[in-house]
Amino acid sequence: MDKPKLIAEIGCNHKGDFEIAKEMIEVAADCGADVVKFQKRDNKKVLTEEEYNSPHPVPHNSYGETYGKHREFLEFDIEKHRKLKEHAEQNGVIYSSSVWDINSAKEMAELNPEFIKIPSALATHYEVLDYLRDNYDGVLHISTGMTKQEERFKLMQYLIYNEIEAVVYHCTSGYPITFEQARLLGIRELQSIRNQVANNGHDYGITTGYSGHHKGIAIDIAAYTLGAEYIERHFTLDRTWKGTDHAASLEPQGFERLKRNLVATYEALQHRPEGFLDIEKPQVKKLRWDR
Repeated sequence: MDKPKLIAEIGCNHKGDFEIAKEMIEVAADCGADVVKFQKRDNKKVLTEEEYNSPHPVPHNSYGETYGKHREFLEFDIEKHRKLKEHAEQNGVIYSSSVWDINSAKEMAELNPEFIKIPSALATHYEVLDYLRDNYDGVLHISTGMTKQEERFKLMQYLIYNEIEAVVYHCTSGYPITFEQARLLGIRELQSIRNQVANNGHDYGITTGYSGHHKGIAIDIAAYTLGAEYIERHFTLDRTWKGTDHAASLEPQGFERLKRNLVATYEALQHRPEGFLDIEKPQVKKLRWDR
């Protein structure tokens, strides 16, 4: 088993406050995060005019008088993202961001993080995928919530035929979801599709991940043992804060426990030797019938 990598999806849980975003990087790093991830949007590109000017569908979560202004309040410009990247590196973690439109993809490609995330909403947006294929040398991480099986098959064909190194995530797009809705065997489905599509046996380094929106940490270990090398969980400092994603997020204590459990599982997942383990040898002499 490859060593698990744990991603703290900060997203917009910083409440539009740059200093809170920096603090969240520091706390996530202290809790064992390997990666901290944010989001980048050009809101007038993502939203229709009607959506931009409509009220937030859940008013008590809104940071603006319209949904568009709410989203603008939570948005950092590319220079702030550059500073967040520097702050992450200073704290020993990888910085990344999701991109929600072609303009954000262009800006993030210029920033050149180690990987760029394509959210589930854009998993079939081939204009964005084509741009990053041609203008970005890092690894693509792509979530597959809100996709049909035929679309996942097409995505895997696109990645393999274009020789794109990628991590493809199983995901259920709900906030939060029940354990039943997690459908973790979707990880195995992605692996099966990858193996079917592999070009002359070459999959070009494509691996799988799990982006979880469930409460708690009861099933993340199962995702890892099914082959999800990357485990991504939303991260917050306080689940009672105003905002859409906090309810499906882990607070520091839970995130730290999850990291500890993933590391323990990684250490445990090893083959038995042909002979005895060193710890068994005294017991062989003491307890075996044929000692």
